[in-house]
Amino acid sequence: MLSVVTFLPLLVSAVLLLLPKAFPDRVLVRTWIATAVADLALVVALWVGFDPDGRMQYEQRVRWIPSAGVGYHVGVDGLSLPMVALTCLLFLSVAVYSLREQRRVRSYVCLFLFLQTVCLGLFVALDLILFFVFFDLSIVGMFFVIAGWGHGERARAAALKFFLYTFIGSLALLLGFIGLYLAADPHTFDISDLTNANPLAGRGLYAGLVLLAIGIGLAVKTPTVPFHTWLPPAHTEAPAAGSAILAGVLLKMGTYGFVRIAMPLLPGSWRQYALVIVIVGAVSVVYGALVALAQTDFKRMIAYTSVNHMGYIVLAVGAAGTLAGTDAQARSLAVTGAVTQMVSHGLITGALFLLAGVLYDRGRTYTMDAYSGLAAHAPRFAAVTAVAAFASLGIPGFSGFIAEFQIFTGSLASQTIATAIAVTGILLTAAVFLIALRRMFLGAPRLPEKILTRGIADLRGFETLSTVSLLAVALVIGVAPRWLLGVIEPASRILTGLVAR
Repeated sequence: MLSVVTFLPLLVSAVLLLLPKAFPDRVLVRTWIATAVADLALVVALWVGFDPDGRMQYEQRVRWIPSAGVGYHVGVDGLSLPMVALTCLLFLSVAVYSLREQRRVRSYVCLFLFLQTVCLGLFVALDLILFFVFFDLSIVGMFFVIAGWGHGERARAAALKFFLYTFIGSLALLLGFIGLYLAADPHTFDISDLTNANPLAGRGLYAGLVLLAIGIGLAVKTPTVPFHTWLPPAHTEAPAAGSAILAGVLLKMGTYGFVRIAMPLLPGSWRQYALVIVIVGAVSVVYGALVALAQTDFKRMIAYTSVNHMGYIVLAVGAAGTLAGTDAQARSLAVTGAVTQMVSHGLITGALFLLAGVLYDRGRTYTMDAYSGLAAHAPRFAAVTAVAAFASLGIPGFSGFIAEFQIFTGSLASQTIATAIAVTGILLTAAVFLIALRRMFLGAPRLPEKILTRGIADLRGFETLSTVSLLAVALVIGVAPRWLLGVIEPASRILTGLVAR
C-alpha cells in the first residue's frame, strides 16, 4: 500500500502524457486533483492503521542491486508518516490552486505529479541510494518548474542557480553515503542495517568527515546559513505553486535527512559536533529574520522567513545531540518539536506562497508598498493573509506555537544561550509580518488608477479553498495536537536513545 501511495501520481502522469493533444486542460487539472485526493485518502488509511509505538511499519523490501548492497526498502515511522501526510495535503492544495493555470497545462500537471512521487519516495526510503535517487530527482523536477513557469528571463538564471547549488550539495551527500557503505561490514546502504551496526563508532576523523559531507548536502537543501543564497531568487522567480512545494516539501528533505540519516547513523559524531549544529541553527534563526525585515518584496520576505524557521529545526536537532546538562525527555521533546515544525512550516508557508501568487496575479508585482490600502478592495484576501502571517510568527492557537514551544523547552536546558538568542527570532518575525501587513493592507491605495478603476478581484473560490484548507489544519494542530504528537513522540524517543548510545 505504501508503494501504491508513492507511485500512483507517477502512473497517472504517464497516462496523461499519452492522451490526445486536444484533451481539455481543465480536465487534466481535475484529474490531478482527483489523484491527489485518492493519495491523501490512502495516507489517511495508513494513519488510521498505524501503531504509534515508534517502530518502522508498512515495510517492503525488494532486491534491487544486491551486488552493491542496494535494495528497494521502504517504510514509515512516526518521523516520516507526518511528512508523507504533509506532502499529499500540500500537493492537493497546489492542484486546486492550479485551476487557474493556462500555460502548457499538460506538462505542468505531469511535472507536479512526478514531483509528488519523488517527494513521497524520499520520505519513505530506507535505503541510502534510494533516498539519493529521489533527492536528486527532486532537484531536476523543481528546476523545470522554475525555468518553465517562472517570471520571465530571470527565472532561468534562478533555476540554474538552484540546480547548481543543490546538485553540488547532493554530490557531497553521496560521498557521505559511500563513506558509510565502505565502513559497514558487510557493505550495505540499508538505513536500518546501518543504524543497528553503527559502523563508524570510534572512527574519529573518518566519522567526522562523513558527517561533514552528509551535513553539507543536507544543509544546502534545508537551507541554513551560509548555504542559503540560492533560496531567495528561486522563490522570487518561481510560480506560486512551485514556491509552495519548494518551501513546504523540498526544504524538509534536508531537515528530514538530519533525523533519518545523520543522527541515527552517526550518533557519536553528532554528539561530538552538536554545538556547531546548534550555532548554525541559532545564526540561521536570527539572520533569516533580520534579512526578512529589510525586504520590500513580499515573496522574497517569505523566503527569508523560511531560513528563520528552518533554523529552529536545526537548533532543536543539534540540542538533541547534547547530552551534558539535559535529560532524555528534553532531547526527545526537542526532536518532537523539530518534526512538528517541519509540518507546521509546510502548511503555513505553503499557504503564504500561494497568497503571494494571488497578489502577483492582481497587481503584477510583489512590492508591498505598491498595494497600500488593499484591505478595502480585497477584504477576504487581507483576512486570510493576516491569519497566515500570525500563524507564521507563532501565535498561540496555531501549529507554529506548539512546535516552537517544544523546541525552546527541549533546547533550553543544554543550550541556554543559543536558545535565548533564537527566541529573539520570534520578536523579529512578528515585526516582519506586522510591517508587511501595514504596508499592503492599510493606508491610502497606491495601485495604478487603471487597476483600481476596473477593480481588484478578491480571493476566488479555488484560491480560498487551497489556502484556507492548509491554515485550517495548522489551526487543528494548534488547538488539539495530540493526534500528531502521539505519532511523533515514540519515534523521537527511539531516535534520541540511538544518539545517546
